[in-house]
Amino acid sequence: MDEEIEIINTNTRVEKLKNFLISKRKQLITLLILIILILISFFGYQEFNTRSKEKLANKFNEIFTNFENEKKQNINSNLIEIIKTKDKTYSPLAFFFLLDNDLISSNQEINSYFDLLINDVSLDKEIKNLIIYKKGLFNSNFVDENQLLDILNPVIKSESIWKPQAMYLMAEFYLAKNQKQKSKDFFDQVMNIENVSPKIKLEVQRRLRSEFGE
Repeated sequence: MDEEIEIINTNTRVEKLKNFLISKRKQLITLLILIILILISFFGYQEFNTRSKEKLANKFNEIFTNFENEKKQNINSNLIEIIKTKDKTYSPLAFFFLLDNDLISSNQEINSYFDLLINDVSLDKEIKNLIIYKKGLFNSNFVDENQLLDILNPVIKSESIWKPQAMYLMAEFYLAKNQKQKSKDFFDQVMNIENVSPKIKLEVQRRLRSEFGE
């Protein structure tokens, strides 16, 4: 008797499930199509990203090879195209290739690319901080105290691994302006940073001895 009741209950559940599937058939088909489309979009996007990255890699390598072989036609425009893709790997590489090889003379244009990388590219945190420091280093001969601090403060006021370099740059900036007390304050702050690299620490100690007699 119990077995018959169990069979009846099972059949009833199956029938209810069958009726539910029939009644919700359109909604279920729509849901299934949406899931399939999402999966296709995801893997298609991944494939698109992979192919785009490969194209950028090939383009950058070609530019580098051409530059080494003195084939410099269109190099600037090609590098700028890469920068404007806002790729987290090849945009910074293309920009610093331009910068390190003195291929751009306009400070305004150079700073526009710094700002594009800092503000518009999804960079890893410390890569972004490095680029901020590099922007400060580049501009240190052209800007005043407040402008340089505005550039470097996001790094100086953080716990970034580039904080000692940024503070050392400010110390050297003030020293060049003969503002020795401000310079010493920054040198002292570098010395108080925990786990500062031995190389920077040694350089700060050397500067404190030579400039301040310590």
